[in-house]
Formats: sequence, structure tokens, C-alpha cells
Amino acid sequence: MMNKVFLIGNLTRDPELSETASGISVCRFAIAVNRRFSSADAERQTDFFNVTAWRGQAENIAKFTKKGSKVAVAGSIQIRNYEDSQGQKRTAVDVVADEVEFLSARNADSDGGSDFSAPAPKKKPTLQAFDDDSDIPF
Repeated sequence: MMNKVFLIGNLTRDPELSETASGISVCRFAIAVNRRFSSADAERQTDFFNVTAWRGQAENIAKFTKKGSKVAVAGSIQIRNYEDSQGQKRTAVDVVADEVEFLSARNADSDGGSDFSAPAPKKKPTLQAFDDDSDIPF
């Protein structure tokens, strides 16, 4: 049996980092994932997923991402049942992250260096003309 999901999307809010009673870091965040195809009325459909990450990965997500950051998540789906405040039975679908890769560009002028960016493009060298036909040995 296999329970594996791969998602690429943008954080819909800043990640929330907390600790369990035993001191293990846990980060909860949500991502919006666009569907591949538009609906019949040409509108793009979006799905929203709640994601949970643990330990060091949780700390890195809280440190290096924020609302709008693009991430790739690999993990498993977890379904849980609960009762809401009115006593209604509800079902929640969560993604438990095994791996999270940061896909957003880093912004050098951001307040905490919390976004990633591509390195500055390298300057191309300037070539100079070379004309030395007088000493050609052949």
C-alpha cells in the first residue's frame, strides 16, 4: 500500500510554529495549488491543503517562508474526524510533510532574509579585437 502526495503551491498565510508538550517542533501552514485545467467557464480552479511538518524541517519552514512563498511538498495524506463546537461531526484532510522544498526567489532586501532569490546574473566579459597577422608562422 502507498500513501504519497506531491504538491506545488503558495502559502496562503504565514506558517505557525509551535512545540509539543515534549518539546518537538511542529509547523502548520496551508498552500493553494492551482489545478492543471480550467473549468468549463474558463476559470482556474484552486485547491487548498493544510500541511504539517515536524522537527528541524518545521523550524526551517517557519524561518524561511511566509505568506505567498512557493513550496514543493512531498508527504502523505492523513484523514481525521472530529466534532466542531456545535457537536457536528467533521472530517479534515491534512498533508503530513516528509519533504518541503523552497521554490520562491530569495529577496535580498527583505527584513529577515526569509525569501530565497536567484543569484545576481554574472557580468559578461568584454572582448577586445585582436589583430596580429604579422607574426603568423604558417
